[in-house]
This record gives sequence, C-alpha cells and structure tokens, in this order.
Amino acid sequence: MRVLDVPVPAFMADEEFTLFADSVGRFLDEQAPPSAVGRWREDGIVPKSAWRAAGQAGLLALSTSADYGGVGGDFRHEAILIRELGRRGIEGWDIALHNAIVAPYLESFGTEEQKRRWLPKLATGELITAIAMTEPGAGSDLQGVRTSARKDGDHYILNGAKTFITNGQNADLVIVVAKTDTSLGAKGISLLALETADAAGFERGRNLDKIGRDLADTSELFFNDVRVPAANLLGGGEGMGFAQLMQKLPQERLLIALQSMAAIEYALSLTIDYVKERKAFGKPILEFQNTQFKLAELKTEATIAQVFCHHCTERLVASTLDSATASMAKYWVTDLHCRIVDECLQFFGGFGYMNEYPIAQAYKDARVNRIYGGTNEIMKLLIARTL
Repeated sequence: MRVLDVPVPAFMADEEFTLFADSVGRFLDEQAPPSAVGRWREDGIVPKSAWRAAGQAGLLALSTSADYGGVGGDFRHEAILIRELGRRGIEGWDIALHNAIVAPYLESFGTEEQKRRWLPKLATGELITAIAMTEPGAGSDLQGVRTSARKDGDHYILNGAKTFITNGQNADLVIVVAKTDTSLGAKGISLLALETADAAGFERGRNLDKIGRDLADTSELFFNDVRVPAANLLGGGEGMGFAQLMQKLPQERLLIALQSMAAIEYALSLTIDYVKERKAFGKPILEFQNTQFKLAELKTEATIAQVFCHHCTERLVASTLDSATASMAKYWVTDLHCRIVDECLQFFGGFGYMNEYPIAQAYKDARVNRIYGGTNEIMKLLIARTL
C-alpha cells in the first residue's frame, strides 16, 4: 500500500514512466539490496562496479541527449530514480548529482568536442563525476571562493582546496569552481573540468566521517599547481562560471527537495508498519488516539509537500521554475523531512535510537539536506528578495 494517496500528475501519467519506475525498482532490488547497501555504508563508498552496472541498466545520463550517448529522457526520469532510491532508504549513492547536476553543466555549456568526449562515458559509468564548489572558507557564498586558475599558455594552473565534495573519492571528472580573475568578484569565476587520472598535483584528501549518508564518499580535494588544458574551460570564455551556476542551481535545489520527499515516504512507511505491529498495554500502538492524530498530521503535511514537489517538477520540465520557487521547495521540504523523521523515530521509543533500526539511519541521513545545496537560511534570503 502506498503511504500517500497523491494521484500521479498528468505530466507523468504516461505508461512509459510507470514501466521505467518498475525497471529502476528491479535494478535496485537486485543490485542494491539492504545487505549490499550495508557493506557500502561500512566502506564509506559505493563501488565503481555498482556505477557501471547502473550504466549498463540505462540509469546514468538519464536526461542527457542520445546524441551524446545519454538515455534521452528528461527530469521526470531523474525524479523517478530519486524516488526509487529514497523509498528504499538508499541515501548517499549520488547518481542524481552525476545525472542531473554535472551532466547538464557539460551538455549546456560544453563545446561540441567536450560533450562528445565526456558525456558518453558518463552514461556508461566509465567516468564518475563531481562538482567542486565548497571550500573550507566558502560555502553558500560562492563569490568568496579562493581556488584560482591562472592562464599559462594553453593550460590553466589550478591551486586551492575544496571540501564536502560528493563523489570525491570516486570522481574521474570534476567540475571545479575557480577564480580566473581574482579582482573581479563573481565576474571572475569560471568552471574548469578536471580529468583526475594522472593529474599531477591533484590530491584526494580524507573520505570525511559524517553523521549520516555513510555510503557517500564525501571528500576533501586539493589542487597544487595542477595543469588543466585551457580546452577544458566550460562556456567558451572566462568569467562565465557564476552565471552558469545560477542558471543550474534551481534544478539542484529541487533535486534535494525530491530526495527529502522520497525519504519522508520511506520514514512514514517504516513507522506505519511498526505501529501496526508493536504493542503497548495490550494493543497495537496504532490504536492509541495520540498515534492516530500524530500520523494523520504527518500524512497531511507529507501530502502537501508531494503536491508542491509535483508542481515544481512540472515547472522545471517546462523550463519555468524560477529560483525563488525552487528555494521554497528546498527549504520547506527539507525542514519538513527533518521534523517528520524525528516524529517518526519517537514512535519507536528506545529502539529508534539503535543503529540496527532503519529509522535511526533515516534520522541521521536527513540532517544534511537543510545544509547542502545552499543552507535553508540562504534559501529564505533568496525568497525574501522577491517580496
């Protein structure tokens, strides 16, 4: 039984999407069962073999044009993949970043040669990608990045450090946000694509120890006089990086909202199953009025969130999703996610605090969604500018 009763919206009602969801579900059940995900959490990384299997199954470069080796779908396919991962509690296999954040930068801003060189390898899993924005001293304020890229003939000399980089240990291709002119502020930012194999001066730091999303290889990256071919600059000219980031950030923020939405469904599903089985004072917990009232509230709020996520997804597919609305989705759904999973854990009592219970993992995984992709406080500032 589905936890939420929200009808499939018209823009996703085609049988193609139902069949795709079924195929994604089968792949994840076969390739990422709880036993495998548990090993990945212990290892702190998803093995490259799983990425290649996803490529063989047609789950990578989902919304990338078939002209460049992609599947040729659109963001609706990405949304389905996000939901199928989330409803199984698989938080940290960041296919969505690879598919719906990095690949669009390459397809939208790359040269024809860059697209033909990199995108087919993204589709097969031969290249795993990351985008390096955050630095030890610059998070949501992207204008404050200090990583520099100095032109030297037909190369750039890249220096600096990045942190909290998703897919950082696995990444074969990293889009680096750097200053090509330190005197121009935001207008001096450019995006450089670094191929990490045999890149002298490039170093991966720690696979960072987090409180949640354990199977994600979230890393430090260091650039010490790394020579990057000038041909790897995205956009055809220097100083275009900030505008490129602003153009793509609404999609990233909606993506995070959709991840939280799927995780909300997962937490509610775990909790409803538990309260039907767990007994106190001689009857199932679900029969207590407090349980019924509280779960009724949570289901109502989750339903509102799902409708809003459908609305935003439809607007994104139609290329009409603005930054403020994406920010609303990101902050409100992730705030709700954290509150709902906290309320759900409470029903488990002491068992909810034990790592062996999936609700405990869901609780830990939830917290970062209010931080990455721009903190929720920054989202409110962006919305306030429209008042």
